[in-house]
Amino acid sequence: MTATDTVRPLTAAELAAVRADFPLLGRTVRGGRPLVYLDSAATSQKPNVVLEAEVDFYEQRNAAVHRGAHQVAEEATAAFEDARSAVASFVGAADDEIVWTPGATAAINLVAYALGNATAGRGGADAERFRLAPGDEIVVTEAEHHANLVPWQELCARTGAVLRWFGVDDDGRLDLSDVGSVITERTRVVAFGHVSNVTGAVAPVETLVAAAREVGAYTVLDACQSVPHLPVDLHALGVDFAAFSAHKMLGPTGVGALYGRRELLEALPPVTTGGSMVEVVTMTETTYMPPPQRFEAGTQMVAQAVGMGVAAQWLDELGMGRVAAHEREIAAELLKITEIPGIRVIGPSDDRDRIGVVSFVVDGVHAHDVSQVLDDRGIAVRVGHHCAQPLHRRFGVAATARASASVYTGVEDVVAFREALAGVRAFFGAE
Repeated sequence: MTATDTVRPLTAAELAAVRADFPLLGRTVRGGRPLVYLDSAATSQKPNVVLEAEVDFYEQRNAAVHRGAHQVAEEATAAFEDARSAVASFVGAADDEIVWTPGATAAINLVAYALGNATAGRGGADAERFRLAPGDEIVVTEAEHHANLVPWQELCARTGAVLRWFGVDDDGRLDLSDVGSVITERTRVVAFGHVSNVTGAVAPVETLVAAAREVGAYTVLDACQSVPHLPVDLHALGVDFAAFSAHKMLGPTGVGALYGRRELLEALPPVTTGGSMVEVVTMTETTYMPPPQRFEAGTQMVAQAVGMGVAAQWLDELGMGRVAAHEREIAAELLKITEIPGIRVIGPSDDRDRIGVVSFVVDGVHAHDVSQVLDDRGIAVRVGHHCAQPLHRRFGVAATARASASVYTGVEDVVAFREALAGVRAFFGAE
């Protein structure tokens, strides 16, 4: 039994009210067909309150934050910092442990480049703990999104560290049978996704954090696919850093957040430098502000941050336990595609420890062709390698189609999807 088993999922009336709050879901496509949106793992739709919050900021509070002494600037700064507080509370963090970034990719790169700066001698004595030496090891997994793989490859190339990884089993879950031989005394960083954007499988965070702590390694969590769908408490999880994006959690594009334990952010050297993150600047040297401002150089994406804060509040008010319970029901409905002849799911075939993300292949039909047939029926799914080429290579496929749910996804959406999918092979004469 999971925590969401004891939480009441959304009723039909509640789901209808939720859906009515998302304007785009009411549109039609492809000659008047009702839109069935099953691409939320790529980007989620936005409720009215988020859209209104951005417009309200630009209409009533648009000013540079942390700079002006006039009333509009004060209101802009208050809105900006209130949003930080809302996001911090939503993920179980302190306000000064949340750094605004342009997205999760930028957040992970911030950590990787900061570690590189520390290795290059920047940051002084406080940053010594982060230095990497040739032969040190960075551990990832075969299931990672490229955003949590390529930055570590680059850091290894810059520092002489060695990249190691955990594989996945035939069910798409991490294979930790050799955890003691992969995470060793040379391990300095363990970076992994909380939930796979391909298989939907939830990683055993507790096991990986414990193994990393035992050898003094830092943990970096890609929480993009967990924060929008599951209750997440970063303090309780015990990770050192985490990254997530607004646009996957009903918020705007162009903004995300880096979580870092306060003591680590205080010791981490900056990456991007310039205005807004400095204390004293002379012609020969500069001192930097404490975090989070140390990592927020230049003019920030203020309206988008405000929208992200409102999205966090919207989800919080609904209750993430109920969101997770609803989406678990939708995941079970999505997985019924295994009953269709010629369909193979890449990842777990049951709804245990997973979210409503289901990637699949259709025998004899290319994934792009599958997507085209579904699109002609008004059904939006993702197609490709989903920025996870190594994982697709592990399963011997170049691309998959992916159906992914959010809190606004209904059973009727999935039924329409399954009915359309059942006719794909016949359409191409592949039966």
